[in-house]
Amino acid sequence: MAIITIETPNTFLYNLSMKKAFKYCIYPTKKQRTLLVQTLGICCELYNSALQERRDAYRIAGKSISYHDQAIQLPEIKKTRTDLKDIHSQVLQDVLKRLDRAMDAFLRRVKAGETPGYPRFRSRSRYDSFTFTQSGFEIKDGKLFLSKIGHIKIKLHRQIEGKIKTCSIRRTATGKWFACFCCEVEVIPLAPNTEAVGADAGLTALLTLSNGEKIDAPKFFREEEKELAKVQRQLSKAAKGSKQRKKARKKVARVHERIANKRSNYAHKLSHVLVLCYGMIFFEDLKIRNMVRNHHLAKSIQDAAWNQMVRYTSYKAANAGRYVDTVDPSKTTQNCSGCGRLVKKTLSERVHRCPYEDCGLVLDRDHNAALNILRLGLQSVGTKSVEAPASSVFC
Repeated sequence: MAIITIETPNTFLYNLSMKKAFKYCIYPTKKQRTLLVQTLGICCELYNSALQERRDAYRIAGKSISYHDQAIQLPEIKKTRTDLKDIHSQVLQDVLKRLDRAMDAFLRRVKAGETPGYPRFRSRSRYDSFTFTQSGFEIKDGKLFLSKIGHIKIKLHRQIEGKIKTCSIRRTATGKWFACFCCEVEVIPLAPNTEAVGADAGLTALLTLSNGEKIDAPKFFREEEKELAKVQRQLSKAAKGSKQRKKARKKVARVHERIANKRSNYAHKLSHVLVLCYGMIFFEDLKIRNMVRNHHLAKSIQDAAWNQMVRYTSYKAANAGRYVDTVDPSKTTQNCSGCGRLVKKTLSERVHRCPYEDCGLVLDRDHNAALNILRLGLQSVGTKSVEAPASSVFC
C-alpha cells in the first residue's frame, strides 16, 4: 500500500524553546510527610477562604477582587495566623494564583455562552499539590531541598534538562509523593522527514494509519476490571469512617493508578514512534464528551484514551520540530477516499465498498477514514502530495 508524502521538506515553524515537565518520586521521612500534609491542609484552607472572600464581595457589594488585592493581604494574615509562617511565601502566592486562574476560566466560559459551574470549595482529601514558583527549592547531592521542610530523598532516574522554572510537590491517592519540575528546554529538531500520515481512532484498533497498518487497542481497563470490582465490593461493605474503609479506598486507588500508569506508558511509547517515523501526523478532532453519552460504548471509549494519545504526540512533535494537527471528523468514514463521493454505511459495516462503477474501491472502513483524514490534513496546510513506497510505523 502506498503512503502519501510531502514533496518539499517540512519547513513548518516551531518555537526555539518549550516548557517540559520532569516527574520524580520522592521519599520523605515520617516527620517530613507530616510537614507536607500540614502544608497541603493550610493551602487548602487559604484557597477556600480566598474563594469565600471573592464570593461575598461580589454578592454583597458587587465588587470583583483580583489576585493582587488578595496577595497584598498575606503579610497581615501571617501576623494573626502564625502557622502560615511555616510555609514559603511563594507557595501561598501560588494558591491565590490557582484561584485566580479558576475564576478567569469561569468568566471566559460565561462570556463564550456556556453554562459552567462556579469554582467550588476544595476538601483536604482532594487538595493534593503545592508549588514553589521561583525559589525555595534546590537539588543538591542527590536530594531535594524544600524550604521549611528540609532535604528529601529523591530518585533522579533521568537527567533534568534546561532551566528549572517551578517545582510542584504532589501527593497521589495511594499516598505516594512526587516532585514535578517545569523546565524551559531548547527544542532539538529531528532530521527532516517528508512522510505524512493520517490516523483514524477506533475501539478494536486504537489507531488505523493511512498506510493500512492497524495498532491494536490494549484495553487496560478491561484487563483490570475484575480486580477493580473485587476491591470496590470491599470498599462498599466497609463501615464509613472505619480503618477498614480507609484501607479499602487505598486498594481501589492502587488499581486505578495501575491502569493509568499502563495506559500512559503505552501512549508515551506509541507517540514516540509516530514522531520518529513521520514528519506530519493528522488525527481526528473528536468530541469525546458527546461520544461517551452512548452508554454502550462509553467504557471502551474512555479506556482507549484517544485524547491522551493526541496530547502526547503533539508535545513530542513540538520538541522534535514535527507537525501535528487535527481535522474535522465529519464524513471521514462515509466519504470514499478514492472518488470523494458519499457512501453511507452503518456502524456494523466494517468494509467500505464504493458502488460507483468508475471507482469501485473496496477497502477496510477505518483505512478509508484514515486516508480521508490525511487528505483533509494536507489540504489544511496547503501541501501537495505524491505516492511513495509503503512503510511501517515501527520503522
